[in-house]
Amino acid sequence: MALDHQQEDNISQINITPLVDVMLVLLVIFMVTAPILQQGVAVELPQVSAGPVDGQDTSMVVTVGKDGKVHLDNRVIKLDELQQKLVEAMQKQSQQAVYLRADKGVPYGKVVEVMAVLRNAGVKKLGMMTAPIEE
Repeated sequence: MALDHQQEDNISQINITPLVDVMLVLLVIFMVTAPILQQGVAVELPQVSAGPVDGQDTSMVVTVGKDGKVHLDNRVIKLDELQQKLVEAMQKQSQQAVYLRADKGVPYGKVVEVMAVLRNAGVKKLGMMTAPIEE
C-alpha cells in the first residue's frame, strides 16, 4: 500500500522549469522578429488632431512616397496598373475601403492625380491616413 501512495505523489508533481524556458525563448524570438515584420514605405504623414477611425473590414493601402512613386500594399505600381487592380478588387467587393497615405512633401497635384485614379476605379470608400499631433 505504501508503494501505491508513493507513485501517486510522483505523478502529481510536475516540473515546470522546461516549460518556462521554452516560453522565455519564444518571447525573445517574437520580440526580435516583430519589428522586422513591419516593413513598408517610409512616409512622413501630415499631423492632425482627429481621432482614429474604426476599421473592421479588410482594406487596401495606396501610398505615395516622398519620391512620388505610388505603392499598392507596399509594392511599387504604375497608375494604370493601379486602376486595373482596383477595378478587379471593386468587382469582388464593391464596399472595400481604400486608404491613401501620402508623404507631406508630395506635391498636392500628385495626390489629386492618385485620388482621381481611385475614383475612376470605382472606389466608394476612401480614407486619408494621417499621424496624430505630437505634443
